[in-house]
Amino acid sequence: MVTFRYLFGVSLGTVVIAVGYCGTALAQNLVSLANRNAAAQLSLEVASVSATDTKNLQPGTLKTASETGVTFNQPLTGKKVWNDPALATNFQILETVAFNSNQMQLAQLPQLPENNQEIQPNQPNRQNQQNQDNQLEEYDESLEPVQDTEQLNPNANPLQLPTKTEEVTVDEVTPITLEQALKLARQNNQSFKEARLNLNQAQQRLQEALGAEFPTLSLQTDFQRTTSATSEIRAANSDPNFPSPDGVTTDINATLQLNYDIYTGGRRSSQIARAQAQVRAQQLALEQAAEQLRLDVKNAYYDVQEADSQVEIARAAVEDAKQSVRDAQLLQEAGLGTRFDVLQAEVDLANEEQNLTRAISQRRIRRRQFVEVLGLSQQKEVTAAAPPEVAGSWDLSLEETIVQAFQNRAELQQQLAQRRIAQEEKDIALANVKPQVSLFSRYDVRNIIDSGAGAGTGLGDGLAIGARLQWNFYDGGQSQARARQAQQDVAIAENRFDQLRNQIRREVEQAFFNLKSNRDNIDTARLAVEQAEESLRLARLRFQAGVGTQTDVINAQSALTQARGNLLRAIIDYNRSLAQLKRSVSNYPDNRLFDTP
Repeated sequence: MVTFRYLFGVSLGTVVIAVGYCGTALAQNLVSLANRNAAAQLSLEVASVSATDTKNLQPGTLKTASETGVTFNQPLTGKKVWNDPALATNFQILETVAFNSNQMQLAQLPQLPENNQEIQPNQPNRQNQQNQDNQLEEYDESLEPVQDTEQLNPNANPLQLPTKTEEVTVDEVTPITLEQALKLARQNNQSFKEARLNLNQAQQRLQEALGAEFPTLSLQTDFQRTTSATSEIRAANSDPNFPSPDGVTTDINATLQLNYDIYTGGRRSSQIARAQAQVRAQQLALEQAAEQLRLDVKNAYYDVQEADSQVEIARAAVEDAKQSVRDAQLLQEAGLGTRFDVLQAEVDLANEEQNLTRAISQRRIRRRQFVEVLGLSQQKEVTAAAPPEVAGSWDLSLEETIVQAFQNRAELQQQLAQRRIAQEEKDIALANVKPQVSLFSRYDVRNIIDSGAGAGTGLGDGLAIGARLQWNFYDGGQSQARARQAQQDVAIAENRFDQLRNQIRREVEQAFFNLKSNRDNIDTARLAVEQAEESLRLARLRFQAGVGTQTDVINAQSALTQARGNLLRAIIDYNRSLAQLKRSVSNYPDNRLFDTP
């Protein structure tokens, strides 16, 4: 870690470094300008060194190498720099710990300097930002993932509709790992649930088709009471001494019938084969949904990581801008700066505070989108439990990756299943003009309880066994037309297979090349961050020494913020490219085809 000190209200980086640029006399002049009365009582002993030796210096006894974590080749020998303890109460000593560029990782964000409570430019903006920070929790890189994710699951009733504000109020933000996110998505994502339901539906259609292989058995029972109009008229006109029957008949009839189709012209076997192909197609659709869900969850997780890190980058930029404001104000008070420099720094601070506000808002949006992908409770909000880091590597060559994708992609197999479905549809259509042969057996029982017509009453039964032949010789060409339609569906499936094969190759090549370029960008971005940090350090020293401008510092701050953002995007884009490459190949290396839980 490289340690900077701010002495007597004048930000000097390290006093000795300022001496390396401007000489001992200039450092003494800066001190005397900061407080002429107090400086007269001081004795300052500083070794005079050249600018090329500044990296090998250690500032007296203000902080040792073991305290700062910096190893110097040639320690500076000398006495205490300041020997007046009274000045410690008159001037505030500030300390800032900057990045170690050689070890920069997004998982280890920079420690930011403490605010100088005596200097508070743009107080209204700062107060607004503090209010936002109170409303929107700060990202903590040490967040521990939650152990029990059951609390994040939504209401078991999918038709539940919140009617109260507390039912949609986010009560807490829960950090989760990527593995936990994938598990939650498999349980709760609505699109994945629909794919499961479609598979279950196809399986039931298969059971329906298989039922045609068995005979059908039916039972019919009739209870009938019949009144004859003719009998009533005859009874009304009959001799009372010789009454006629009233014509009311009551009987019960029961029929038990058994039917079995011996030959259906190939319809039955084609319907079963079509249902089996539909099940396979839905299995492939579920596998496709699982792979796409895995990609969507990873992208949403990386979006949250990026949003969290963008907030930290924006906060670091705000702190850099605050430091520039303090430097400009202190130099103005010392007579070495101008009001224009202060205004420039304050405008830059206001801009960075606005960027921070937008970053915090974007973080909330990304988190809600993440919750939507996972299908979680209305009252829950989740964030990434870990900062961005390189997700892994890809060991296959481009050619091996393309071949693996052709073997594994469910979309290609799905088109083959659709082709088979169309072929079976053709056979089903042609079966309508083929002969149909079936056997039947019928057993019936009849019980005449009352016979108003004067017929006898009693119980009787009967049995019939036979065969039936049905053949539609001509249906106006309807069956042939349906068969030709199905044949066109076969050609469409084959054409889509060819199209998907080319599309898959393009997706694989695009993801593969993006992965390689993003891998190179990470190394370039790391170097750019190191250079931008060094550039900002030198710009500050030049400005503090009076040989640079505030514009140089602001430009260096902007360059550092951009470099940090570029490094973040390089890592995030690499992870996205790796996730997209795995999606383009699918089922590698696990070969999970049809093994979706």
